[in-house]
Amino acid sequence: MGTNFGIDLTSLLQWNQFTVDLVSFVVKFAILAGGLLQIPPVMVWVERRVPALMQRRRGPNRVGLFKWRLYGLLQSLADTIKLIFKEEVVPDGAHKVFYHLAPVFCVFPAFLIACAIPYGPDLNIFGYTIPLSVVRVDVGFLFIFAISSLAVYGVSLAGWASNNKYSLMGSLRASAQMISYEIPLGMSLLPIVLIYGTLDLGKIVEAQSSFFKWGAFTAPFSLLIFVICMFAETNRAPFDLAEGESELVAGFHTEYNSAKFAAFFLGEYVSMFVLSALASTVFFGGWQVPFVPYESLVAMLGSPNIAAIVGVLMLLLKSMFFMWLYIWVRWTLPRFRYDQLMSLGWKFMLPIGLANVVGTAVVLAVLRFK
Repeated sequence: MGTNFGIDLTSLLQWNQFTVDLVSFVVKFAILAGGLLQIPPVMVWVERRVPALMQRRRGPNRVGLFKWRLYGLLQSLADTIKLIFKEEVVPDGAHKVFYHLAPVFCVFPAFLIACAIPYGPDLNIFGYTIPLSVVRVDVGFLFIFAISSLAVYGVSLAGWASNNKYSLMGSLRASAQMISYEIPLGMSLLPIVLIYGTLDLGKIVEAQSSFFKWGAFTAPFSLLIFVICMFAETNRAPFDLAEGESELVAGFHTEYNSAKFAAFFLGEYVSMFVLSALASTVFFGGWQVPFVPYESLVAMLGSPNIAAIVGVLMLLLKSMFFMWLYIWVRWTLPRFRYDQLMSLGWKFMLPIGLANVVGTAVVLAVLRFK
């Protein structure tokens, strides 16, 4: 009775490294997906409340629970319910298959990239090692850039399949912008690979055990280029030319409504978080606690697993800073003209990125082979 169709279920269910990896993968992916789905509602509320505080106005403060308004925190929940149950209208002449696939192409890459980020040091449970990343990839940078390039297809398909000229113009703008800034974004991370000698994000975090070994200090020009490009890659102000309401109504998702409209914002906010977590991982020590080496943290807390939880919270705190930076810049700087945006990418960011890579290689060569 222990076999079924030639498969020994008893031996299959025994705990070993394979079954632990399988179960931990499912649990980690479920936790990560659930957490990423909470980002858009929270960020929508933050994007309305924080600028209101900056401009000395109230912002959303009515929707709450019974008599408790909770600073309007449930406004995002109300908006989500409205979008889910709103009637969906598909424009005449739209290419139905690609029209429905476009939001998937915008959401899927962001979720997949989030799986490769190391959120903390390894856990040790009942003698089994469980890494705090959904998948551990030795070539983390290559994986991230290979998957992130797929987001261009979602934007392009959304504009083309909508059968709307304004949407098509918005998609062409966004595609050109994303492709243009992917190149300096990748170049900004090449000095990090040269400095730490690995493509593995986990090993890069471990190499930043000391505060002054953070990528922000070892490669400051890379940090500057990366931060500028992360705004352009997510179509955020001052690079939100794809959604220039005064020119394009709403850009590539003009003809989208209901849940599909919400899916585009889900992809955008998840991409913002992924790039924020990547910046924290590469330039600010990831899950490392400033001025406290991991071994000292374990000794202070008395348990490596508790130290791992603290590491996860530290990475989230650093990522929150970049999420706040997105909002601050949006309500501070005016939007670029399209020719200014493309000139910045090709005439300034690309040469600076090349010079940064060459300069880093020369300095490392002098230091290591003198």
